[in-house]
Amino acid sequence: MSTSESTATAGINAAPSDQQAEPTRSIVDSATDLAGGFFEWFGNLGIFSWQVMRAAVTPPYELRELVRQLDDIGSRSLPLVALAGSAIGVVLSMEASSSLTRFGAKSLLPSAIVYSVVQEMGPIITGLVVSGRVGAGIGAQLASMKVTEQIDAIEASAINPYRLLAATRILACILMLPLLTLAADACGVFMGWFTQSLSEPLSLRHFIEVGFRGATLNDLLPPTFKTAVFGLIIGLIACFQGMRTRGGAEGVGRAATSSVVLASLFVILADVVLVKFILVVFP
Repeated sequence: MSTSESTATAGINAAPSDQQAEPTRSIVDSATDLAGGFFEWFGNLGIFSWQVMRAAVTPPYELRELVRQLDDIGSRSLPLVALAGSAIGVVLSMEASSSLTRFGAKSLLPSAIVYSVVQEMGPIITGLVVSGRVGAGIGAQLASMKVTEQIDAIEASAINPYRLLAATRILACILMLPLLTLAADACGVFMGWFTQSLSEPLSLRHFIEVGFRGATLNDLLPPTFKTAVFGLIIGLIACFQGMRTRGGAEGVGRAATSSVVLASLFVILADVVLVKFILVVFP
C-alpha cells in the first residue's frame, strides 16, 4: 500500500473519533463558562454590596429619599400582603379543620393556625410577595435610569448614586419587611378564625387565647425578624440587577425579570438556612 493510501485510511479512521470528541468538548466548555459566570456574578455582587455599605454610612444621609421609599415599599405593598395573608389563613383553616377532625384533635385547630401562620407561612409568603412587587419595581426603575444615563448624570452632579438610589431602597426593604409580616400574620390569624367561625361559632378572644397559649417570644419574634434578611436580599439583588443593566429597553425587561427570579430564589434558600439557625439558637 502506498504512503498516500495509508494516510487517507488513517484520516478516515480518525474522523469518527474527532466527531465523538466534539460534543464532549462542547459540554465541558459550556460548564466552564457557566461556572465562570456564576463566580463572576457573585464577585460583582460582593463589590456592589461593599460600595453600598460604604456609601450608606457616609454622610450626608438621604433621609427624604428613605422616607419616600418606606412609603413606596411599605404602604403600597400592604394591600397585596394583607390579601395573601388572608388567603393563607382561609386555606389553613379549611385544611387543618379537616385533618385535625379526622384524627380527633380539633381542639388544636387555633394553635395549628397561629403557629403555622406566624412561624412560617406569614414570613415566607410576605417575602415572596414583596420580592415579586418590589423586586420588579426597583429592578425596572433603576435599569431604566441606567440605560437613559440618568445614573451617570446623578454621579456627574457629585451625588453618590449608591447612597441615593441603592442604600435607601435596601434599608427601606429591611425596615418594612418585618412590619409587613406582622400585617400578614394578623390577617392570616383573623381570617383563620373567621373561616372557622362560619362552621362552628367561636369567639375571636377564645380563638386567640387558645392559639397563643404556651407561646413565648422565642416562638414569635425570630420568625418575624428573619424577614429583615429577606428585605436585604430583595433590595440588594434588585438594585444590583438594575444598576448593571445594558442594552436599552430589552435590558430593562431582563433586569426586572432577573430581579424577581433571583430574589425569590435566594429568599427561599435563606428561609431554609434561617429556620435551621432559629431552631438551634432558640430551641
